[in-house]
Order: sequence, then C-alpha cells, then structure tokens
Amino acid sequence: METLHVHLGARSYDICNEPGLLDRCGALAAPLLRGKRCFVVTDSNVAPLYGQRVLDSLRDAGLEPRLLTVPAGEASKSPAMLAELWEQLAAGGVTRADSIVALGGGVVGDLAGFAAATMLRGIDYVQVPTTLLAQVDSSVGGKVAVDLEAGKNLAGAFYQPRLVLMDAEVLNTLPDRVFSDGMAEVIKYGCIQNADLFARLERLGSRAAVMAEITDITTACCDLKRQLVEQDERDTGLRMLLNFGHTLGHVYEKAYHYERYTHGEAVAAGMVAAARLGCRLGYTEDGVEARIAALLAAFGLPTEISVTRADCEATMRLDKKALDGDIRFIFLRQLGCAEAVRLPLDTLLAQL
Repeated sequence: METLHVHLGARSYDICNEPGLLDRCGALAAPLLRGKRCFVVTDSNVAPLYGQRVLDSLRDAGLEPRLLTVPAGEASKSPAMLAELWEQLAAGGVTRADSIVALGGGVVGDLAGFAAATMLRGIDYVQVPTTLLAQVDSSVGGKVAVDLEAGKNLAGAFYQPRLVLMDAEVLNTLPDRVFSDGMAEVIKYGCIQNADLFARLERLGSRAAVMAEITDITTACCDLKRQLVEQDERDTGLRMLLNFGHTLGHVYEKAYHYERYTHGEAVAAGMVAAARLGCRLGYTEDGVEARIAALLAAFGLPTEISVTRADCEATMRLDKKALDGDIRFIFLRQLGCAEAVRLPLDTLLAQL
C-alpha cells in the first residue's frame, strides 16, 4: 500500500492508495474515529456500485454505518442540498462522536466534507474518492464547499479529513469522459510542478496506458499536492499554484451553467488559455501552449471554449484570488514551473 502522510500538526492524516482498498476501508478508518456510528454520504451513481461493499467493510470493523444518497451531478453541490443533508444527519441523531464517510467524486467529497465541517460545529470525516479527479485533487487538502448562483465554491471551509482512502480499481467503472475529466488535473500537476510527469503522460498518451501505472501516478499527484498544502494550508501563497487553469475554467463552467462542460474540461481549456496569455505577456516560454494542447487533446479534452468578456469579468471579480481590483493569475514560466502574478484585473481582461 502506498501511504503519504500530510503533516499539519493536530490536523495531520494519511492518504492510503492501493487497488482493492475499498474492502479494507472499515479496518483502516475505525481506529481513527471517535464513535461507532457513521453516515456514508454517496450519490445515486456510486451507491449501486460500491455502497454495499463499503457498508459491509465498515460493519465488519465494528462500526454502525447508515447510507445517505444524494442525486448525482454538480447540482447537488448546493446550499439547498447541504441543508437537506444537515436535516438528514439531525434526523439520524448525529452526535459529535459520529463521523461521515464521503464515498464518491468531487461533488460528494465537497458536499459531505462541508456538512462534516459545519454539523455540530465539526465532526470527523473520511474521504473515499471514486473518480480520478477526486483522487488526485479534491479529496486531498481539506477544501470543502458548495456552489452559489454567483459562482463555484464560493461558500466553504478548510476542514481536513481524518483519512483519505483511494482504490484504483474503482476507476475501471468510470465512463471515458469522467476519466478524462480527472486527467485534466493530473496533467495540471505536470504543468505546474513536475515536467518529468508531464513528459511521462505524453509518452503514455491513452487511458489504457495510464491505468497500467495508475497507482504510481495518483500517488505522485497527491504527493505534489501534499507538499503545497503542508506549506500553505489556507491557500494564501504557494497553494494558489494549484489553481492553474482554474480562473478561466470557472468562467467557462459558469457561462454554460455547469451543464455543458465538466470541471476538468473547463480547466483543460483554461490551462491552454493561460499558457497562451502567459506567452503573450512575456511570462511563458514559447512552445508550452502547443504541448499542453496536444496532451489534453490526446485524452479527449477541449483546448478552447468560447465566452464573452462580460462572462469573464462577472466571474473573475468574485474569484478567491481577486484583491482590491487586482487578481493573482497563475502563469507557467515553463513546464513544471508555475508562478502567481498579481495583475490589475482590467489589464488581464483586456488581453483575453
């Protein structure tokens, strides 16, 4: 089993990664939880695939699990669904000794994590991510949130899990589009921190080839994120580099009402646009945009999404990296080397 330890003092935890780990989640989680009762939050796609296996594993470890299922899709990552989840937890008699197990992709992880952060002012939770995107990104680092009408992830908290459990075998049931969605975030790590990883992905070039090395690849991505989180848990400095492609990606998602493009697809196009913009402004070396676009296209990801300047301005003025009329935008100097640059937002908008 590959194990990474996230060093955050009293909020420290392990990321465990091994094929078949789903059947051991109870044995690994139980020693870390304060009480026996736990609420497994999942969605309508994941529940029939893996819900019973997780319930059985938790029961075998002496825990008392209860399954709570939300509709699959980004629409569930909302204040209304969060309130409904609070009510279900309250109706179930939740106490501060109880815990939540988030079984699903990024929507479930963010929603269940935010419920854990806020229910009774905080109860334990465990992340069991079942999509590639959740395994390499959203399950690690303690960012939990819901979307608002004004934009993505605008209401949330920093709240670290007690444990992250990743099983590569669950990725075999992902549709190609959902797998590629996660590959956008995998490619992002190569862009911002590890040129060797980027070159490795160029060499692999397909889902089948990546899956042959998947545990090593997902562990490598989590290790890169772990290092940034340990240095900047609250996202005020180095951790911002993880937002490469996301500033424009969030624009694309919102402009199409979170319906046409997945998060990874929007981030993919956002990374290409950021590389192009960086080259235009003199931050990014020539050739970077073309290599990013080619690798993304190999995994069926879009490299350009059309929006208006009004779309960009409306979303970017509410971006978490915006400050006093400026925005900290993530540029690449070269592949594997990213930098947050503070620019007047109007200057950036004029270049789009």
